[in-house]
Amino acid sequence: MDNIMVHNVDITFQPGHSADFVRPDMNKLEPAGVEEDDSNLSSAGSDPSDRSSGSSTSQKGKWKVDTHGNWRYGSSDSTTSTSISSTRSSIAADDKKSDLLQLVSPSRKRMSDGSVKQPMLRLNCSSTSAFQLPQVAPEPLQATQDKQNAPKNRRGRPPKENSTSTPRVRRASRISKLQTEVRPRSSIPARIPVDVFASQCIEAAHASRLNPFALHPGEHALLVDLLMSKEVTVYLNIRNAILRLWTQNPLCSITAEEAAGCAKEGRFYGLAEVAYKWLLRNGYINFGCVEVPQDTKTIRNSRSGKQKTVVVVGAGVSGLTTARQLEHLFAQDSARWTDAGERPPRVIVLEGRRRVGGRVYSKELRSQVSGSLPGALRNTVEMGAMIVTGFEHGNPLDTIIRGQLGLRYHLMKDALTIYDCDGKAVNEHRDMLNTELYTDISDRAGDFRALPQEVNTLKGDEELISRCRDPAPDGFEHFHLEPLFDPLDNAKHKPAAKRGRRRNAPPGTEKLTGRTRVIEGSNATQSAARAAKTMGWPLREGIAKNQSISLQKVAHSSSHPTLGSVMDEAIGQYQDLLQLAPQDLRLLNWHHANLEYANAAPVSSLSLSGHDQDTGNEFEGAHSEIVGGYTQLPRGLLNLPTKLDVRFDRSVDSIHYNENAYGEDDYATTKVVCTDGEVIEADEVVVTAPLGVLKADVIDFDPLLPSWKQGVIDRMGFGLLNKVILLYDQPFWDDSRDMFGLLNEAENKNSLDPDDYAKRRGRFYLIWNASPISGRPALVALMAGNAAHDVETTDSARLLAEINGRLGKVFPSERIPAPTEVIVTRWKKDPFTRGTYSYVGPKTRSGDYDLMAEPVGNLHFAGEATCGTHPATVHGAFLSGLRVAAEVMDAMAGPINLPMPLVGPAPIKQEIATIHLMPAPQPQAQPMRSWASVIQPAVEAVPATAPEPVIKQEPDTTTVASAPPFVLAPPPVPKKLAAPPKQSVCAADNSFWVEPAFYGDDLNYEANIIGVILSQIGDRPVKPSRPGVNPFLLFTKDKWEECKAHCSKDSSTAGRDAIRSTLGKWWKAATDEAKQPYLAQGRMAQEVADAQRKEWATKVQQWDADASCIRKEYMRNHPPPQGNERAFTGSMVGGVGVSKRKTNVSNCVVLDHS
Repeated sequence: MDNIMVHNVDITFQPGHSADFVRPDMNKLEPAGVEEDDSNLSSAGSDPSDRSSGSSTSQKGKWKVDTHGNWRYGSSDSTTSTSISSTRSSIAADDKKSDLLQLVSPSRKRMSDGSVKQPMLRLNCSSTSAFQLPQVAPEPLQATQDKQNAPKNRRGRPPKENSTSTPRVRRASRISKLQTEVRPRSSIPARIPVDVFASQCIEAAHASRLNPFALHPGEHALLVDLLMSKEVTVYLNIRNAILRLWTQNPLCSITAEEAAGCAKEGRFYGLAEVAYKWLLRNGYINFGCVEVPQDTKTIRNSRSGKQKTVVVVGAGVSGLTTARQLEHLFAQDSARWTDAGERPPRVIVLEGRRRVGGRVYSKELRSQVSGSLPGALRNTVEMGAMIVTGFEHGNPLDTIIRGQLGLRYHLMKDALTIYDCDGKAVNEHRDMLNTELYTDISDRAGDFRALPQEVNTLKGDEELISRCRDPAPDGFEHFHLEPLFDPLDNAKHKPAAKRGRRRNAPPGTEKLTGRTRVIEGSNATQSAARAAKTMGWPLREGIAKNQSISLQKVAHSSSHPTLGSVMDEAIGQYQDLLQLAPQDLRLLNWHHANLEYANAAPVSSLSLSGHDQDTGNEFEGAHSEIVGGYTQLPRGLLNLPTKLDVRFDRSVDSIHYNENAYGEDDYATTKVVCTDGEVIEADEVVVTAPLGVLKADVIDFDPLLPSWKQGVIDRMGFGLLNKVILLYDQPFWDDSRDMFGLLNEAENKNSLDPDDYAKRRGRFYLIWNASPISGRPALVALMAGNAAHDVETTDSARLLAEINGRLGKVFPSERIPAPTEVIVTRWKKDPFTRGTYSYVGPKTRSGDYDLMAEPVGNLHFAGEATCGTHPATVHGAFLSGLRVAAEVMDAMAGPINLPMPLVGPAPIKQEIATIHLMPAPQPQAQPMRSWASVIQPAVEAVPATAPEPVIKQEPDTTTVASAPPFVLAPPPVPKKLAAPPKQSVCAADNSFWVEPAFYGDDLNYEANIIGVILSQIGDRPVKPSRPGVNPFLLFTKDKWEECKAHCSKDSSTAGRDAIRSTLGKWWKAATDEAKQPYLAQGRMAQEVADAQRKEWATKVQQWDADASCIRKEYMRNHPPPQGNERAFTGSMVGGVGVSKRKTNVSNCVVLDHS
């Protein structure tokens, strides 16, 4: 035992093949001038007692300038680091930790009178503006004593700047200007089939967590009053095409020119501009470790002038993502500030530790073995986050890990063996029976889940988007959709909750994200006895198959019911139906422990209605681990493409923010005070500290947070998970497997009471094989639920002895060697986390995660606890960083400026028309504010001396708006256009006049033709309607009364929604044989409809041919008026050339849709 090195570390946990291209070595990207925090690992070092209090009493409460010119609070020499995050010691060091739990804070309070008797100084720490202190006159002794005796503020506001602020220059909203002309469709590949391109666009939207056929709520709010129905489809096609460019190669940022090239016509450049700006602002493109385009002119202009500051508190994944995304946004939109004579804002990240990553921490092992990992990667073990929960279906970490950094990763396998207390493997059949029973109990508890509210947004035409087709400008008379020979498998894009999981999936990786619902093959719609019988459980004697369990009473017995109470009640009622053995109770409680691991809290602390509020947002694909350490992710965000300004050893003491909206004259209104006295001025502050730090009230906010914000902090839960990591010289376990489980005995041996298992069930319940990612033989034992809290007060020697005893029983034929290194995490003691990750507690309300993300004035919040769709995950922290960056950008630069108009006029028909024009007075030059005015090539003006000036319209390139302004001059000889125009303009429009092509006689002539056609062959056949026979609707009609009676048993107030929901479950649970009659009726109806449609198509084809012959015969016998034959032969619908001219009387605009 003398050679064993034990590390007691206070860290966190987050559930989380290699690339073929060259990738940067994230292990070599160290913070500048700072070593990795691996040398000061002791259980005492995690506590704030290490903060120095060596400053003299006379220095307390003073604002001074230190030797570096920085304004500090307290002693100018008090710069001791407070960033100790982990500990390392011998086993004997554990005896001292109980004496080090008292928090001793250094003197850092301001004097009660708030006065600073200092000469006027310039603050040179973090502000570009002069910071001057007011001259304070000497006060009488009595007045000074009265102020000293007055009650102290919690933490005073630092001295406020007295310098006169110059008003900000109000700048008009700027539309991105492209430097080159862009041809429509230039970003749409011409060499791949259209259906393949459409499939790639839809895949890109799904990979970006967006619905390819509907607007995101943010897009909806921006465009709901501006787009017509057809334009929504055009917009979605452009947006999906832009996302395709990004997902195809995230190593290259998308430029404005490429985005404009996704439009199929020049008049849609406005839509392309909006899509590009929205995707850019909200972090769907050009995010992560990629170099973004910058305007060289703005770079030259950004070397002088004022500069705003954004301070990000915390250098975890959310903090680094926020800083990286803000720098991208500021660089790509720098003209907003340079045009106003300012420099683009800067971003400062304050980190209390001496490393980045926060709860993502890959600890380097002391014993490194060269060549044990590819690419000279270091041997590390994961203290916190470890699992990437699937790369597919929208995980943004896929872009960073695989697309940009090219990190190596290990795909985990589902194979899992569970060992009982005696070390023997649990029978596989018995394990499966209990897995199905636990799934059934979870489903029944899920009936009390709070249903999420659906958000309806504008939708496009799914048929057109599936083919990447834009709606026809003239309507759909001539518009025929080609069949999809390779239909898109849209079913695979449905949310995970609707797809359902594999039935009887092995526990372990299948529930790593804490999901308790197994939709496919669910038995919750059956009676409990029948469901158990279907699983294979023998029923107790005398139990009828229709006998069930009822959870209504326990679920409504409290105003804040918990998941654990309801599930334990279900287990107890199942014991009345089944003969459950003690081993069955241990297996069921093993699943409880797995759920406690996923939520970092005992099941008795989880909300019954909202514990799995993120169901349906899961990503797809096998779970993965990063080879060489998860820390490579935050290091990549720190260093690439340029190094962020991260300042280590900066523990934040207080934040003095502006609770009101950002004003025009406000400049650096917020001050962030560090524990060493340093003050940093900021315009916006982003707090990414864990929820546990906010709950502990470590950071003072001035003014105090409003009650709605403090209330949500108090209601939300922040849990705990710990690990015991063992490093060996040689593996004695099956190294080909990724994990194995251990069952725990009840406090009372062989007890059948579920309550007796709550305390110990999470103790070493799951052990991961970390060898594939560490490069060394290593095991990681999880301590979940109540066991995680026990670790905080249990010495490492006892934990080591216990796990060695358990491993000795599991592998009796092997001699269990003493580990060369033992690392124990104790995240609760870490002052920078105070736990691991958030969970939905009993008092947590629906929408609290969204409230947690809401800003307070210029104070913003990010972190996994602000991401309601993906809480308690690394990707959730990453997404929160993208969200808050957009939020800060909106506060500093304003909302997205929209070009007007969004859509240009439809193109004029291609016939060359001779129009006599004369120049009109040119209006005052206006700056070009939209892509359409920059990208589209202008039409050359015809000189006034030209005898017959002609405007030639090229297809899909020139719009009416791009033509120079002219007024119509009387022509010497009136000429008539060869065909009716697509569109004429209002009389008040000075752009140009288009001479009409139709006269009154034209309409009479066309009416005569129609009358002859209808009199000879009758009306055109009408298209038959769709059958409308849905098997599920037939099933619903047949089973409605039966289901209504069933629902009334549990609740007499069951309404139509409950009946429909239950019918849906019945349909899913029904066998193929039960569904067959309804499916047969549906198929029969569809066959009849197909035959009718085929018959209709034949008749229509014959009718159109007959009508065309009659039209030609009539025109030969009765020539059209004024010899205008082309007007009646150029466009016919089924041989009936009915004019579809419509006159808008309100604005005198005449549109021709023919």
